[in-house]
Amino acid sequence: MAEIDYGQVTGMIHSTESFGSVDGPGIRFIIFMQGCKMRCQYCHNPDTWEMETNNSKERTVNDVLKEALQYRHFWGKKGGITVSGGEAMLQIDFITALFIKAKKLGIHTTLDTCGFTYRATPEYHKQLEKLLAVTDLILLDIKEIDPEQHKLVTKQSNKNILLFAQYLSDKGIPVWIRHVLVPGLTDIDEHLEALGDFVATLKNVDKFEILPYHTMGEFKWRELGIPYPLAGVKPPTAERVQNAKEIMKTETYTEYMNRVHSS
Repeated sequence: MAEIDYGQVTGMIHSTESFGSVDGPGIRFIIFMQGCKMRCQYCHNPDTWEMETNNSKERTVNDVLKEALQYRHFWGKKGGITVSGGEAMLQIDFITALFIKAKKLGIHTTLDTCGFTYRATPEYHKQLEKLLAVTDLILLDIKEIDPEQHKLVTKQSNKNILLFAQYLSDKGIPVWIRHVLVPGLTDIDEHLEALGDFVATLKNVDKFEILPYHTMGEFKWRELGIPYPLAGVKPPTAERVQNAKEIMKTETYTEYMNRVHSS
């Protein structure tokens, strides 16, 4: 059988960012993949939902890596590439090929995902393990721990997401857990406590972050002609962010802000 030319594997790319500072360690080159099955009420990239749009572009692994490597001298010892979305794992073959090539070049690889595509089947595990073998870190977004509230927030079940989190723990794959705190939607004390309890059962969590909701993506909804479900909702107060961090025993609000501004 002929060897796969991973450099020629293609994926639908929404956009790239040259100097990401909050999507993994150090300075990151971020690839935003096209396509997502979730419909999060606070999504700041609704233009990534469809697998193909007028603005998306089919690109090869070699093409994306060539662009990324232009910025390698900014990454230092901690930086590298992060693949985000949309939901990146909808294009798992492209990510796997990209990371295989990246690791051969000594590049740190991070995957930003909610894990929605996970399936507890031998076939999927075989595909997933090939990706995990070349993935240094996973940023795992847990939108909401309560099943019914999760459907309200995203229009999808969180069953496979939580199974994915447990699978990564069993495999010892390093993760940063991230939870977006939205007033009145994902900022419910009982649910935060349950989420904290769940994360405490995982053995692979290097960092547990609260990301305060922001309104910077609202204009994209308007441009796409989609009613924005959180119109008028303001970002959480510092007190509510601090409350969530105390309930879930994660970093303080001050630590979060210092980290963001020092990146």
